[in-house]
Formats: sequence, structure tokens, C-alpha cells
Amino acid sequence: MKVAIIGVGKIGYAILKGVKSLNAEIIGTGRSEITIERIKKEGVEATKDNDYAVRKSEIVILAVKPQHFNSVLREVSKTAWNGKKIVSIMAGIKISTLVRLTGAKVYRAMPNINAIVGKATTALAEEKDEEIEKIFKTLGSVYWVSEELLDAWTAIIGSGPAFIAEIIDAFALGAVACGMPRDLAYEAILDMVEGTVTTLKREKTHPVLLRDQVTTPAGTTIRGLMTMESEGIKSAIIKTIEAAYQRSATIGKEIDKMFENTE
Repeated sequence: MKVAIIGVGKIGYAILKGVKSLNAEIIGTGRSEITIERIKKEGVEATKDNDYAVRKSEIVILAVKPQHFNSVLREVSKTAWNGKKIVSIMAGIKISTLVRLTGAKVYRAMPNINAIVGKATTALAEEKDEEIEKIFKTLGSVYWVSEELLDAWTAIIGSGPAFIAEIIDAFALGAVACGMPRDLAYEAILDMVEGTVTTLKREKTHPVLLRDQVTTPAGTTIRGLMTMESEGIKSAIIKTIEAAYQRSATIGKEIDKMFENTE
């Protein structure tokens, strides 16, 4: 497997480290000397020449920002894309647009920030491919989805770590308000969240059933749940995800429009 990673930034670097575990032949590209040196330290070929990287590979992972893709197109000759599999992690640019611009076989991937610790949750769109799946399984879990679900995926799974982090911070502040040292509370909260997720996965139970197991008559949990209900916490989270989804859809339309007349 010969893989080029175009744009070894934060996620690109995580992908590079994952692909290394597959004993693949890898080329990583970057614009700065710092990026080039970082790639070399991984024992991987590094270059600023995107055309060379594409030509030398069988699978090309486009990990640049969407607004930088025009530069990649200008640098890479049209013939270099021939016969390649392209995986784009660029938000907003549709498969049909990338096919038109490159003539290659195109997939889209949406991992999240947890890729940096090998716990990403990645969506792949949309025709299944074993090689592509193998690459992204080195980052965590993989789900094949239709392309039309990627905006929702971005809002829930892409932005999700930020929303969860905000909720965890609220728990920690609540602990401080109750007199618990923040450091102690924070570590315990992380353990509690991890344990809750493990319970839900292993027991294959609905969150509501787990909630009801914890909630006893006239106990502490029901008082807390009543406050959550009165403060509209659940509704706020739903609206948060919906707002992120709408923004993702808008950005996608804006970005894809940039490439409407590009050849």
C-alpha cells in the first residue's frame, strides 16, 4: 500500500501514525519546514511537492483545509490523479466535485479530534472499500454512511468532543460549588463518564433505562433531574446539535460553490 498524506496537520499527523502501523509506504507533505521535520522524525518520506507525492502513491489522503485545496489543484497535474483512490477529509467539498476535478475514485472521511489518541469515530462515504477502512480503523471506530449524512455527522461526532468537554467542565464547576477540590473532581468525573459509556455499550441498554436504575424515590438523582428539566438542559443540547448541523450545511454549500467553475 502506497499512501500520500497531503497536508500533515493535526489530523493528518494522526493518520500518518496510524498508517505506519500497516507497514505502508508513506509520503507526507507540508508547507513549512517544521511540518517537514516532524514527518521525517516519524521515519516517513517528507516533501513539499504535492505533485510528486500524488504520483508516487496509490491512495491519496487530502488532509488540507478546504480553502487550501485550490493550491493543491494548481500544483498537481491532472494526469497525476489517474488511477488513484482519493480520500478527502476536507469538510464541505462533495464527492461529485472531487471526481470532476480529479477524475479519480473518491471517498470522504470525517474523523474527529480523538484520532490523536487512537479513539476517533470516523464516517466514511460512501462505497465500501477494505483498504480505506483498514486505514481509518487504525484511528478508532469506522462507520460507512451516505454522503448526505456527513453534515449531521460533523455536528454530532466532529463537534461532539467540544460539547462533551463543555459538559464535563460544568460537572467540575458543580463539584467546586459543592466544596470538592477541582483536580479530584475532574479525574473522578472522567472515570464516571468512561464507566457510564462502558456500561451502556456492554449492557446494550437505552440511556433512559440506565437513568431509571440510578433514580430512586425522593432521592438525590430525581432532584437533579427535575432541575435539568426545568432548566431545559436536554432541549439546549438538541438545539446545540441542530445549530452546528445547520452551520455545517451552510459552510458545505459555500465551500462547494467555490469549486463550481474550477477545472
